[in-house]
Amino acid sequence: MSSGAVVAEGLRKRYGDKYALDGFDLEVRPGVVHGLLGPNGAGKTTAVRILSTLVRLDEGTARVAGFDVATRPAEVRRRIGLVGQYAAVDEVLSGRQNLEMFARLYHLPARQARERAGRMLERFSLANTGGKPVKTYSGGMRRRLDLAASMILAPAVLFLDEPTTGLDPRGRNEVWAAVRELADLGTTVLLTTQYLDEADQLASRISVVDHGRVIAEGTPDQLKSRLGGDRVDITVHDAADLGRAAALASRIAGAPAEIDTDNRRAGVRVAERVTVLADLLRELTAEGIAVEDIGLRRPTLDEVFLQLTEEVPA
Repeated sequence: MSSGAVVAEGLRKRYGDKYALDGFDLEVRPGVVHGLLGPNGAGKTTAVRILSTLVRLDEGTARVAGFDVATRPAEVRRRIGLVGQYAAVDEVLSGRQNLEMFARLYHLPARQARERAGRMLERFSLANTGGKPVKTYSGGMRRRLDLAASMILAPAVLFLDEPTTGLDPRGRNEVWAAVRELADLGTTVLLTTQYLDEADQLASRISVVDHGRVIAEGTPDQLKSRLGGDRVDITVHDAADLGRAAALASRIAGAPAEIDTDNRRAGVRVAERVTVLADLLRELTAEGIAVEDIGLRRPTLDEVFLQLTEEVPA
């Protein structure tokens, strides 16, 4: 088995007559943020629960931080942190009291627990609010406190299971900043999310999960390249010119054009982005086609995900 920080081979987990995981394979290199991307019910949370020793696997093998999750669960637990979909902190206690409590639960002496709590409040930009009850915290602050609690013992591997569920944009950005800092400090992070922009922002490598197994894997750019390169979008001034503009785009790019009649827009995938754009502008001008907007666009993970999941049979 590989020496990755997290390695799973052929994982299967069955609930009744349905497999939540059905041949799930994964390798996460040390010191990176690795995203598990997929819709609800794809198997992401089940995978995390098995890898964090909360659920026993039915078939397959998995190792975390070098230890088998089935035969050495206690060793795995000593080396991981886990942040679930909802904050697990006590709302009555202050942020500092929460962190000191977690440290004491990990058997740190009282003085060391206080020192560690103080350092974590500083790291996660909570020092100014550490003395306030958690019930006064915003959603993003609670999630940062949750992250701080999971890092009390500086785990080698941190599992984040949809950590920004229910947060507003500001709260999500706060959590993203904290995750980036953890990765910069050398923590291996396995992040599950159904937000494609979140995976794109944070993960250096992504595994797309559907129907209990990984159906694609790579860097965000590698996954996007599966759609065949960049795209040129043209919005014409007069809807009557849309067909001619689409035909020009298709001929110059050597690929079929997609037409959005409602928005007077045509788009085409391109390999030579700058050359096609320059040639297309010249031809549109020569043909007297008035253009309201024209531009290059990279494929999005949303488009990649939709294509990949459409290809996989249920």
